[in-house]
Amino acid sequence: MSQPSSPHSSFKRRVLVLCTGNSCRSIMAEAIINSLSDYEAFSAGSTPTGSVHPQAVATSERYGLRMRNDMGAMLYSSKSWDTFANATFDIILTVCDNAANEVCPVMPGVQNRLHWSIPDPAKVEGSVSDVESAFVDVFVMLRSKITQEFV
Repeated sequence: MSQPSSPHSSFKRRVLVLCTGNSCRSIMAEAIINSLSDYEAFSAGSTPTGSVHPQAVATSERYGLRMRNDMGAMLYSSKSWDTFANATFDIILTVCDNAANEVCPVMPGVQNRLHWSIPDPAKVEGSVSDVESAFVDVFVMLRSKITQEFV
């Protein structure tokens, strides 16, 4: 059995959400999964951008997810999957879009793997409305898939 990261997570299934930049899709998926009582999610990227896309935060908050602590600091960050090299997980979920020729990270040693080809909303160009709409579409897609798979 994996060692939980805190006493509060001893009965939760641990999920690592991976994508390329760890700034949008994986962050939103991590926040959605963390809103479920039976799971503890983390996210990382093979080539992290180092920051969370502001629209990923705005969209997640718009749908009622807590993205900041009581002091206003971000609860989520963009980081390398190397951060979790020695951690154990029950599920690895990749959310990169193979159709867009992204390189999806692979983490060896995990039996339960899921891959969802999710478009990267950060690559959408156009008006503010177009970008906001792309983030909403991806958020709704992630929430739907997570609900189907995890609930």
